[in-house]
Amino acid sequence: MGIVTNKTDKYQTCIDACNRCAQACHECFTACLNEDDVAARKNCISILMDCACMCQSSAAKMSMDSQYAKEHCQMCATICDKCAQECEMFKDNHCQKCAQECKKCADECRKMAGM
Repeated sequence: MGIVTNKTDKYQTCIDACNRCAQACHECFTACLNEDDVAARKNCISILMDCACMCQSSAAKMSMDSQYAKEHCQMCATICDKCAQECEMFKDNHCQKCAQECKKCADECRKMAGM
């Protein structure tokens, strides 16, 4: 749960999902850059970075118990859904695994935004 307080324990599952998704997106970004069809992945590569940044920011907002955390997580869910959609277009393992993490994160962000 919380590291120095328990104030944000209610968000911990979502914080963890956001951190996992950001890591998955960074890893997938690097793997996509090394694929032979990198030009075809332009949109996917772009959304991977948007998604990673949004997930990191969402985790930070929840960790601070920000008054904007719920709205931020709602937007994060939207971006994660789009990233999952883009990654699913590519059949390689890293994109498929990233899509799964994005879907999990989107679900957790929607739950958090609904609290």
